[in-house]
Amino acid sequence: MPNNNEFPVVDLRTAIQYLENYPDEIVATDVEVDPHAELSGVYRHVGAFGTVQRPTRLGPAMLFNKVKGYDDVRVLIGLLASRGRVARLLNTTKEQLPFVLKDSVMNPLPPKEIASEQAPVHEVVHYATDPDFDILKILPAPTNTEEDAGPYFTMGMCYAADPETGEYDVTIHRLCVQSKDEISVFLQAGRHIGAFYEKAEKLGKPLPFSISIGVDPAIEIGACFEPPTTPIGYDELQVAGALRGKPVDIVKCKTIDNFAIARAEVVIEGELLPNRRVEEDQNTGVGKAMPEFPGYTGAANPSLPIIKVKAITHRRHPILQTCIGPSEEHTNMAGIPTEASILQMTERALPGLVKNVYAASPGTGKYVAILQINKTRPADEGRQRQAALIAFTAFPELKHCFLVDADVDIYDMNDVMWAMTTRFQSDVDVVSIPGVRCHPLDPSSDPAYATSIRDHGIATKTIFDCTVPYHLREHFQRSHFKDVDVKRFLPDFDSDA
Repeated sequence: MPNNNEFPVVDLRTAIQYLENYPDEIVATDVEVDPHAELSGVYRHVGAFGTVQRPTRLGPAMLFNKVKGYDDVRVLIGLLASRGRVARLLNTTKEQLPFVLKDSVMNPLPPKEIASEQAPVHEVVHYATDPDFDILKILPAPTNTEEDAGPYFTMGMCYAADPETGEYDVTIHRLCVQSKDEISVFLQAGRHIGAFYEKAEKLGKPLPFSISIGVDPAIEIGACFEPPTTPIGYDELQVAGALRGKPVDIVKCKTIDNFAIARAEVVIEGELLPNRRVEEDQNTGVGKAMPEFPGYTGAANPSLPIIKVKAITHRRHPILQTCIGPSEEHTNMAGIPTEASILQMTERALPGLVKNVYAASPGTGKYVAILQINKTRPADEGRQRQAALIAFTAFPELKHCFLVDADVDIYDMNDVMWAMTTRFQSDVDVVSIPGVRCHPLDPSSDPAYATSIRDHGIATKTIFDCTVPYHLREHFQRSHFKDVDVKRFLPDFDSDA
């Protein structure tokens, strides 16, 4: 792992300052923007990419210094919407990202509590008991499109504790503002905070719940690990601590028995109420929620738990961080931990076989993984498919697994498709596993799509084996070109452009 003890990024503001040293990593505008659909509409063209409707492109993060209706709040979007930028912010390379994440999970560093007066996020405090308190008067929660169910916080680090064990978990959930002091939260089945809430609800108690927005990118990436890599009771703030070589500072909340991230830009404090549900689109009736990572707008959930907000704390002149649901930002936040999880499990079971893993953009970090296989002996033949089966176990939401040889650039989908074209025959190189639970946001995973699908969220997981059979490897050698120093001919040539 790189030594990050002296690395200058410790929170969102230092991340922005660090990126300003590099061309084309971050841009800013002083033109006023409407948080309702316009902000995302602009960034779609600047740098969203992912599964966003074309035209879009990979580009810089963008800071909006003037937001309509807000004098004191700025909005940042797309901070992690480039794998190269994520690597830069974590002091590593894009190829080493999953290895650095894997090592961080295995060497956790617990968070450290600091006093309220030392916490930048407690510089300004708004209590919900104030008669003028209104979430949307304080924070410009954006909508991605004009047909969203309502304003959303999309980059909130949700933090809560198991009411029985006291063990903490941090994760990211879909948060829709429903009233001046209420926010609905989509707790997908199997997520740890959802399990905490179920326990609290059975006890008839509210679950203290903090939402930290605008934090160190290491926290945002680490928060996206899932079981079995980080089992219940594993606080993912420990991953960020290991990544930085120092603990994440947390602070006791002002109004609830919980902690929040001390160097966040904004914290929303509240309680998840027991036995209370609302329709996600109760204020709009649009029937839709917001654009999700597969590139489609998800249906509004008819019954979601409610967070009763108790207070909002923030830094002076806060920066609200947001993202576009189907953008490359989701690919990186979800995908890099996915890669680390697959590497961890395949290395344990099949040492040396899997050289690297990429959770590719078309699957936005969840549905597609490309495994780079290094066959070194006849006995390795067949083990590549075993690695794919392990990948499906490491990340249950994975739908398609592509296996390629070590001479294929897994980050270049053109190269992957070349391997599929010249090293793949569908009658022998496709392995289908039907009837497996996958992800409910895949619209094709539904009985209406195919009669073989028993229930919504069930899919056929598929292995595409695009590796050369070991005994034929001499017949599949790529053409070798002379290795030359291009800069001798073009001094300004950038090989990474």
